[in-house]
Amino acid sequence: MTVTANRPAPSVVPPSPPEKARKRRSPLWARLSATAGAVLLIASGGGLVGGKVLISQTTETIEVKNLTGDAKKTVEEGGGATIDGPIDLLLMGVDKRASWSDDTLHSDTIIILHIPATHDQAFLISVPRDTEVETPAFAPSKWEGGTVKATEAFYWGAQNGAGAAGGAQLLAKTLKNMTGISFDGAAIINFNGFKGVIDELGGVDMCVDQQVTSKHMGLVDGKPVYLTDAEKEGLDPKPVVYKVGCRAMEGWEALDYARQRYGLKNGDYDRQRHQQQLLKAMAKKASDSGVMTNPLKISSLIKSAGKAFTLDIGDIELADFALGLKDVAANDMVLLRTNSGTFSSNGNGREQFQEISLQMFQAAKKDQLGQFVLDHPEVVANEK
Repeated sequence: MTVTANRPAPSVVPPSPPEKARKRRSPLWARLSATAGAVLLIASGGGLVGGKVLISQTTETIEVKNLTGDAKKTVEEGGGATIDGPIDLLLMGVDKRASWSDDTLHSDTIIILHIPATHDQAFLISVPRDTEVETPAFAPSKWEGGTVKATEAFYWGAQNGAGAAGGAQLLAKTLKNMTGISFDGAAIINFNGFKGVIDELGGVDMCVDQQVTSKHMGLVDGKPVYLTDAEKEGLDPKPVVYKVGCRAMEGWEALDYARQRYGLKNGDYDRQRHQQQLLKAMAKKASDSGVMTNPLKISSLIKSAGKAFTLDIGDIELADFALGLKDVAANDMVLLRTNSGTFSSNGNGREQFQEISLQMFQAAKKDQLGQFVLDHPEVVANEK
């Protein structure tokens, strides 16, 4: 989930006027559920009815933009204003600090969330950030198209005033061309603001499978600080070490652990698993702690979410979405691995999808992912 603000770009493109975001009101609960995964998709119908007034008061706290663009699922493909049928959502994670502009961002976390037509499971597929992709031309950012890493597709879509929405649209279109999957909705998750959502849940339970020292955070007087900030201020922070075992983590700890990739056996693949693990832990905490049946807690959670999410859930109505997905619980979230969880080089230092991964995407497109997983159990990441 790490983003370097001023990393070199492959080339320079001429400026263009900013793309005007599509302004429309889609249901708050649908928007929130889509994003958090993922997180709050396990909404309780009982809590929803009692909290309608409070929830409506927080609708404007979450930014809504067109994030899917040409990759939006058409009515012919099963999209539209109904919850019927399978649902495919694109989740993109960025790490944006207050002083960073959108055109410096890369999407270092890319997850395709597939919910089958039965609405009784949720499958999370992580796309490796270094996967080599062919991006199409994208007029809003003056991008002429080209071969880049998946994480860079977001960057090039955001240039020249197109912003984060442009980055999301170009990445969504690139993935649609590559996997065949169109999207009912999408979400950009600012992980720097995501901390507040986890803290609002009272932290989460995480299991560390291999010891790793944080490359991002340290402790000064027992308080977490970014290592870059500590260096600027001449501080000498203690290292943050995540030791093997299961324990409760605060928001900053859980996010920081899920961001680590250096020092892990399988690098970015292990990081992908830990990110999926975090989303599942959040969904479990939300359901187990009674948040979803408490209107006051729901309202407070949504206000925190408004600082972390930019959302697009299309035209699905509130009641249909919430009631249609209420049977998806945290334990029904299946975490999937591409390339058997190991780096698959294309010879250029970039990632490529093995045949089994391409078959997995096709199974998602055809809503046959459940059977595919039964036939190929090796794609499942068994996280605690």
